[in-house]
Amino acid sequence: MKVLVVNAGSSSLKYQLFNTNSGEVLAKGNCERIGIDGSRLIHKISGKDDYIKETELKDHSEAMKLVVSTLLSEEYGCLKSVDEIEAIGHRVVHGGPYFTQSVLVTDEVMQTLEKCTAYAPLHTAAHIMGIKGCKSVMPTIPEVLVFDTAFHQTMPKEAFMYGISYDMYEDYQIRRYGAHGTSHRYVSGEMIKLLGGKAEGTKIVTCHIGNGSSISAVKDGKCIDTSMGFTPLDGILMGTRCGAIDPAIVPFIMEKKGYTPAEMDSYMNKKCGFEGISGVGSDSRDVEKAMMEGNERAKLVYDMLCYQIKKFIGSYSAAMGGVNAIVFTAGIGEHAPYIRENALSGLEYLGIKLDKERNTFKHSSTPVKLSADDSAVAIYMIPTNEELVIAKDTEAIVKAL
Repeated sequence: MKVLVVNAGSSSLKYQLFNTNSGEVLAKGNCERIGIDGSRLIHKISGKDDYIKETELKDHSEAMKLVVSTLLSEEYGCLKSVDEIEAIGHRVVHGGPYFTQSVLVTDEVMQTLEKCTAYAPLHTAAHIMGIKGCKSVMPTIPEVLVFDTAFHQTMPKEAFMYGISYDMYEDYQIRRYGAHGTSHRYVSGEMIKLLGGKAEGTKIVTCHIGNGSSISAVKDGKCIDTSMGFTPLDGILMGTRCGAIDPAIVPFIMEKKGYTPAEMDSYMNKKCGFEGISGVGSDSRDVEKAMMEGNERAKLVYDMLCYQIKKFIGSYSAAMGGVNAIVFTAGIGEHAPYIRENALSGLEYLGIKLDKERNTFKHSSTPVKLSADDSAVAIYMIPTNEELVIAKDTEAIVKAL
């Protein structure tokens, strides 16, 4: 089946066209700066030069029209007819309390998705624009929503509840939802295959470490805890996000700086993390370069990040009653030997033994074993592939119609 996977942002629309039978990506690209001056399409297809078209894109409908026309182009495309696209799968960041699994788009589903806006306002509004954009251009093609929060819905209540009054949970569904669930689901599934193929008995810590980061405890193939919470602000240190802090810090800073709630929210999401501590920037590569040049604040960022990853691995080992595999993935997890080595240092008491030579690589498109042969815990870098998960879920739902 040929499935078009769409990841819509407020001013962008990323896409990949899959052949789900082979797992091959036939084409992929990104419409940038939608509704903003300087909008353009960057389109990539195997065996051909990248195609870049600068043109005005007023909204997501115009962006999808351009994507479809490019996919049908004799010079840059890979389709002869739009009818070759049999389904469209959408990445959705937050399903709120309403969606626990992937679903076919219907009028009722769209009405419920609107309710999710309160949980991720910027993301959900953008997703809805992307869905409507696809529907306007390809009205007869079935669409499926795949939620980042769905994988974490197996968490027990003691893991997802907060210590606030119970009425806040009942009235507003304030609880831990997690994020990056599609990535955690993919890499934990691949790790289970490497462990023999049976989910039962596996105890895996998956570390999705990038500009946004989260760590999950996956027992018997199901998530039992995750570091991100009600929003993606919670958890470990990130590019511009502070991660978990004492809640009392929030009103303290607001009073000292005179911040409004919106300004405080923006501060925690956009001015903290790597950028706020290092003073260098939010990109881990810039921070690492500064650290190697002797910048102490840049080194502090990496020390904090490694320490926090280590704490989560230890705590999730306790929660699962042990650990038999650790997976690193995402932009930093896949490419930063320093982070992997230092995050695991000191965890030898759990039977974790890293092979430092194996860990020296920085780029690989396939899984890499990082553990020593006598390590009691398997350690792997597994490149994530959220888009393939979305394509497979979409295929399964559409085939069942």
